[in-house]
Amino acid sequence: MPTENPCPEPNVNPQAGQRTDRLSSRPAPELAPEILDYYAQGREDGRLRYGAGRLELLRTQDILRRVLPEPGGRLLDVGGASGVHAQWLASDGWSVELVDPVPLHVEQAATVCGIVARLGDARALDAPDASVDVVLLLGPLYHLPDVIDRRAVLAEARRVLRPGGTAVVATINRYAGLHDQLNRGGWFEPWRRARLVVTAATGLVEPGGDFTTAYLEPPGEVDAEVAGCGFRVTGQYGVEGTAWLMSDLDAVLDDPDRLAALLAALRIVESEPTLLGVSGHLLTVAVPE
Repeated sequence: MPTENPCPEPNVNPQAGQRTDRLSSRPAPELAPEILDYYAQGREDGRLRYGAGRLELLRTQDILRRVLPEPGGRLLDVGGASGVHAQWLASDGWSVELVDPVPLHVEQAATVCGIVARLGDARALDAPDASVDVVLLLGPLYHLPDVIDRRAVLAEARRVLRPGGTAVVATINRYAGLHDQLNRGGWFEPWRRARLVVTAATGLVEPGGDFTTAYLEPPGEVDAEVAGCGFRVTGQYGVEGTAWLMSDLDAVLDDPDRLAALLAALRIVESEPTLLGVSGHLLTVAVPE
């Protein structure tokens, strides 16, 4: 006997990103062209699914499942890319709406069962006040070098959250690029070293290297920014800890026993203040004041 298709037609609204800013009636801000071009290459969809990037996915799952409320409410995945996180969150029972400024990402996310995907800008969300239980900002902040833009993102997250809701902010740590290139051997190439010295001093990543325009923050700066936008920070978690620098990380991730032991070890130190900045990524969890 035929069964109902559990995956409906893709839910996508490509026009949603055309809204105007609710405060000034001007067009919503656009993302820098080089950032859009970088993500239009399509590499983001596989970054967390294969290779060493799997550690970021597994640890993000592990942390979110412990810090978020019980599934079942409305979750806004802002800058959710191709829906890698939205997919498992929807399977857990969340009602997920994904917003991303990259058309390719929205097209890819629209094929994920159980979520709604649409174009939009984190600085001008097309969502009513106090309408969602959780806001995930797992991508926007580190592509906004201007603090005014980052504050706009946080203010929008605060606006759309219901009282008692939860926000989770992902950032890239200030010295992540330097550590990554030390691990890969790239630090010994003069042109890379020159770029990394600038990033270490300023946090700014200029386009033209392996990444695109970005701003890398130390944990204390993230804490202050979030707290300054109407939130109370309840925790900070190093996502990969020092494990992302392991030379045999791929092999560890392929071995269920070694992986379980690794995840257990990372939980021990995930919020140790002296180690937060060693991780590649940081998750800052906050609730509205």
